[in-house]
Amino acid sequence: MESHIRVRLIIEGRVQGVWFRESTRREAARLGVFGWVRNRPDGKVEAVAEGPEDKVRALVAWCHHGPSTARVSRVLETEEAYQGEFSSFDVAYSNEIW
Repeated sequence: MESHIRVRLIIEGRVQGVWFRESTRREAARLGVFGWVRNRPDGKVEAVAEGPEDKVRALVAWCHHGPSTARVSRVLETEEAYQGEFSSFDVAYSNEIW
C-alpha cells in the first residue's frame, strides 16, 4: 500500500500575476494530487497538497520553479497529518474558506 502525505507550502518570489496558481492546479491534476492553491495578501502563494507521497513530492519539486514566468526564491514546506479531505485540486480565491 502506498503512503499518503499532506504538505503545506508557502512559495516566495515573483509568484503572483504570473499564472502560478492555475499552473499549479494543472500540474497537481496531472499528477493526481488533491488540495488547493491561493494567493496570499503578502505576495506569496500558499498551497496544501495531499496524495501519494511520490506524487506530492513531485508537485513540491515543481513548485520550486513553477511556470516559466515565475521567479521562485524560496519554498517553505510543512508536513501535516494526512486527512484525505479533498477530491480535486482547486484555485482558492477567498481566505475565508480555508
